[in-house]
Amino acid sequence: MALTLLVTSVVIISCIAFNKLSSRWGIPTLLIFILLGMFFGSDGFVKIPFENYSFAEQICSVSLIFIMFYGGFGTRLKDAICIAPQSILLSTLGVLLTALLTGLFCHVVLAMPVLESFLIGAVISSTDAASVFSILRSKRLNLKLHTASMLEVESGSNDPFSYMLTLIALSLMLEPIHTGSILYMLFAQVVYGILIGILVACIALWILNHFQFVTAGFDAAFVLATALLAYALPSLVGGNGYLSVYLVGLILGNRPLPNKRALVHFFDGITGLMQMLIFFLLGLLAFPSLLPSVLLPALAIALFLTFIARPLAVGLILTPFKAPLMQQLLVSWSGLRGASSIVFAILATISPAYTQYDLFHIVFCIVLLSITFQGTLLPFVAKKLHMIDPHADVLKTFTDYTEEVQVQFIELILTADHPWANQSIHQLILPPHTLLVMLMRQGQTIIPNGNTVLLPDDIVILSAPPFESSVSLELTELHIQPNSKWTSKTIAEFSPTPDHLVIMIKRGEKIVIPNGTTIIEAHDTLVMSSNRIHKKITHPPITPTLEI
Repeated sequence: MALTLLVTSVVIISCIAFNKLSSRWGIPTLLIFILLGMFFGSDGFVKIPFENYSFAEQICSVSLIFIMFYGGFGTRLKDAICIAPQSILLSTLGVLLTALLTGLFCHVVLAMPVLESFLIGAVISSTDAASVFSILRSKRLNLKLHTASMLEVESGSNDPFSYMLTLIALSLMLEPIHTGSILYMLFAQVVYGILIGILVACIALWILNHFQFVTAGFDAAFVLATALLAYALPSLVGGNGYLSVYLVGLILGNRPLPNKRALVHFFDGITGLMQMLIFFLLGLLAFPSLLPSVLLPALAIALFLTFIARPLAVGLILTPFKAPLMQQLLVSWSGLRGASSIVFAILATISPAYTQYDLFHIVFCIVLLSITFQGTLLPFVAKKLHMIDPHADVLKTFTDYTEEVQVQFIELILTADHPWANQSIHQLILPPHTLLVMLMRQGQTIIPNGNTVLLPDDIVILSAPPFESSVSLELTELHIQPNSKWTSKTIAEFSPTPDHLVIMIKRGEKIVIPNGTTIIEAHDTLVMSSNRIHKKITHPPITPTLEI
């Protein structure tokens, strides 16, 4: 036990250390994880015995659940909506075209059996979200024409369709299947996956917004369990679990959630650990001594996939949208293969379906070639194709909070009698370290300057540093019953205790910041601060809820 934990800690620390060095060397991080796995494997230097494909498939499948969930969670719909049709077609029709073209090549040129050829095409038909995101972010590739968003949505959503094609290929290899069975399988995979994903996401949203978790961190545990549930439920009825998980992540990530920043940090760490685990485990499972025997067919498939199948699929889909040739070439080159392809290859390996070729090591070799050459050269290719946008930041196309500065935004609605109404911004006296960053006027967003005049009904957005201190205020909630003596009273008349201040009113779905003239209504929840100040502790004090 102690030795296992020691090896595990050494592996994780090694992955983290090489993650830091890989950016200096210009090598994709995920390639380092694979190579470390091969180094520690039974055919490597350390020689850790590991040949359990079934166990590896289960671990990698669970890891993919979190990678798929966070891929959806990190997709910012408002930035990706303009390229949604292209991305959806690339992740569905593009996957099918890539699988068919690659399968045709394997059968005609490499003389592989028909169904086995289609199986190889299905397994490697999707691009890898982890590989694409890792390179775009680590290299800070700012791409023109919303190309980063297109690649984000495509690579985050095409794994479910590759998985579906893989299942169909394996089913055809096991026994003859009628057309009706195939059509129902397609229906079940897509429809059940979508419907259950939306249902789980809606229920999870309601719970997160209406249920107060007593212990800090339990909301993250709940979202984690939601991701697992979103995969398990459709899988039980023949639906596509990965599609469901991606949709749940997409819906939750694009809705306001309590404590969302902490959730992002939590899943950022979990997903990073899962990427380390999955790529290291796949490297551990591989036998480097067997790679030379599959190098030639793997190289041939990789070259065909990179220079013919992928460009043809991309060209057929993006040309009707009048996408420039340079963008099509970059999207074609960005079709990196990764962990999902190897996991699907493991699924095929443990299946009862007979395969004549060493499918796992062929796909493993293709992924190595793809990450090594396509991944390493992606920044160079983007630059040569003049697709780098110096005025954009790739992080703006992801809901990535990890590098944002700590800042608090405040919304203020100007009434006709507000002292700021009809005043220019340079005339205002704002508190120190406070900035008026934006205003909304009749549905239009305005970025102001000093000469901008504020008008009644403007919605003003202010920014300021958040409160950070070694002390924390004790907050108490009071629920106002219909028969309470405070109903219909103003805040100025409300005085149950002299040392409390009402700082917020929760009124159904609305939050009201009160002043002295605010009327208290039945069923309001008054949030009050106390003069009693406590040193900050690890767990926040339990907020009592009283009924008046």
